Amino acid sequence: MPQAIREQLLALGGGEPVAVVGSMNADYTVATRRLPQPGETVAGGVLRILPGGKGANQAASAARLGANVRMYGAVGDDSNAEFLLSRLDDAGVDTSEILHAEGASGTTVITVDAEGENTIVYSAGANGKVSAGYVQAHGDGLAEARVLGLCLESPLTTVIAAARMAHDSGVTVLLNESPFLPELPHELVEATDILLVNEHEAALLLELDPPADGDWGELDWSDVVERFSDYGFDRAIVTLGAEGSIVVDDGHWHRVSAARINAVDTTGCGDSFMGTILAGLAAGYTLLQCAQIASYVAAFAATKLGAQSSYGTAVEIADYFAA
Repeated sequence: MPQAIREQLLALGGGEPVAVVGSMNADYTVATRRLPQPGETVAGGVLRILPGGKGANQAASAARLGANVRMYGAVGDDSNAEFLLSRLDDAGVDTSEILHAEGASGTTVITVDAEGENTIVYSAGANGKVSAGYVQAHGDGLAEARVLGLCLESPLTTVIAAARMAHDSGVTVLLNESPFLPELPHELVEATDILLVNEHEAALLLELDPPADGDWGELDWSDVVERFSDYGFDRAIVTLGAEGSIVVDDGHWHRVSAARINAVDTTGCGDSFMGTILAGLAAGYTLLQCAQIASYVAAFAATKLGAQSSYGTAVEIADYFAA
């Protein structure tokens, strides 16, 4: 890890407030030698129930790095609710405004293979009960944030309401378009300041032909920048997995290299990347600086099993890459 990035990572704490409107899930996770084919049964290891949900993951990642994070969303009235809230509390996330709804909390069923790849099935549960009215009732709190993080595991009307309220209040809106929608509503695009997608999502959204050799870094990224702008995004980050990321900012693009590690489980790595961008923006860093730091934070998360359970503090991550 270069010294400049190490110093920026260790200085992430104490920035302006971060708000996250999103999902909280109990992740039922099983490791297996390889992922099953359709209709096939494979032997798995011990079932682990781990805290997850894209919104909660992003909030926990930012908070562990030292950001001042408040989470908005819903849990059910089942045993998973206290489990999810306690893990967010442990990470340092403010959970005081989270809704308690009837029924089950959100869940995911995750299978992880020996190479760290995974499959994920999502059941919304209480996440589906986070309404636009709930967001509007918390408008003052959202307006106090420097940056708002959103993903699409919450109802789309709720995501749009949160984005519009925050954007109109001068809050930077960072949207992670996951789970992927093939076409984003115009009003959500207008209210989004920065888009975060992976390479496959970018290709689908912008109607790009995937590279024949699989080398996404060799795309005509100047053309991609123009396509993002035509769609309505002047600022974006495209994550490329083990190949790093591309930062698009005001007509220019920059390649960010990935940190090299031996991956154990990639579950939640994208969310840790997103959480780092939130923390970095709240601390006043440029989008490129945020992505450079996020490369190391996400790589560290891949060295452990699970999503939130794999996230480190700024000191832990800096020490890992210094070893």
